[in-house]
Amino acid sequence: MLSDKDRIFTNLYGQQDFRLAAARARGDWDGTKEILARGRDAIIEEMKKSGLRGRGGAGFPTGLKWSFMPKQSDGRPSYLVVNADEGEPGTCKDRDMMRHDPHKLIEGCLIAGFAINAVAGYIYIRGEFYREAENLQIAIDEAYAAGLLGKNACGSGYDYDLFVHRGAGAYICGEETALIESLEGKKGQPRLKPPFPAGAGLYGCPTTVNNVESIAVAPTILRRGASWFAGLGRPNNVGTKVFCISGHVNKPCNVEEEMGIPLKELIEKHAGGVRGGWDNLLAVVPGGSSVPILPKSICDTVLMDFDSLKEVKSGLGTAAVIVMDKSTDVVKAIARFSKFYMHESCGQCTPCREGTGWLWRVMERMVKGNATSGEIDMLEEVSREIEGHTICALGDAAAWPVQGLIRHFRPVMEARIAAYRSGLQRSAAE
Repeated sequence: MLSDKDRIFTNLYGQQDFRLAAARARGDWDGTKEILARGRDAIIEEMKKSGLRGRGGAGFPTGLKWSFMPKQSDGRPSYLVVNADEGEPGTCKDRDMMRHDPHKLIEGCLIAGFAINAVAGYIYIRGEFYREAENLQIAIDEAYAAGLLGKNACGSGYDYDLFVHRGAGAYICGEETALIESLEGKKGQPRLKPPFPAGAGLYGCPTTVNNVESIAVAPTILRRGASWFAGLGRPNNVGTKVFCISGHVNKPCNVEEEMGIPLKELIEKHAGGVRGGWDNLLAVVPGGSSVPILPKSICDTVLMDFDSLKEVKSGLGTAAVIVMDKSTDVVKAIARFSKFYMHESCGQCTPCREGTGWLWRVMERMVKGNATSGEIDMLEEVSREIEGHTICALGDAAAWPVQGLIRHFRPVMEARIAAYRSGLQRSAAE
């Protein structure tokens, strides 16, 4: 269990003020000029050593991502873009960071911007996060007034501007290239890669896109040292992580914990346990709606980190833990996810545009049991035709919940089909 001295987000619950004076009292903006004075290469090297992996879902090493940016400008400016869209169902960590601890993110933007030689940073925030955007803007204005941003930021000789851009609530804009398209004023649709954003991103210029949490933890890592951060968690899955726990628990919450904490311990220690006790647990979606569901038998022992969840054919994703007790109609829950992905598909790729609608329509029949056992196999097969055949990962996100359901809850689906058939036979006999 993470000790208080190792917590990065010390105002996650908003018990103190979010403004600059209170943030400074909590240790933000402490020695930022000295951190920048280390130089770009030293900052990137330290981030690599820390082992921080992207906190937005993909888990790509953050320091490595920064190192892809060109060392020398070819005349084009470079940009940092922060993905604060947070549209993944079950996920609500970034919004609390921006509402209660915005200076951590702003300081992180300055340091990351300096490390990748960016002239400006854009925080692309979900349009529905009204108060979060408001607090963020207040904090940015304070940072400008205090000389922490703008010309000669923190007295470092580095000029850096930071802007808040409000999106319009499209889930697809959480994909980095769709986010860039939207930021440019175009329809939020993913781009083909390559070129990757580090080569041609925002306005065709070198760009790094990072999640809010990945950027917000950077200043603390650089202040306390890579070895401190790397000493938490498990090898290749290090550091702290903010988990969002929702669903059938007694106390839904966001909590910062050590990577690799057992799922059962996470739920029981911080969320007051499963409603009706641990034995009443049916299943958990461990990383936001796009990762495959896990039954109780796996939840008993699984650890919450990238590699452990990958081993059980699921994923850490955004670390949004959605808990379902035995009162849940698990087929209906996954059908609801299918409807979400159908609605949020941008329609650019045929497998996703057509496949997500097909998945939802079949899942709606599965909820009633109005299907055949052979259609379960067909559902699985079609999900495989969608997965990996689209420009972005939305096709995968639509396919994985259905695959997880079939993998672990096939008997439930078959029983429902059998009950529906026997009901039809009874009514025919009558």
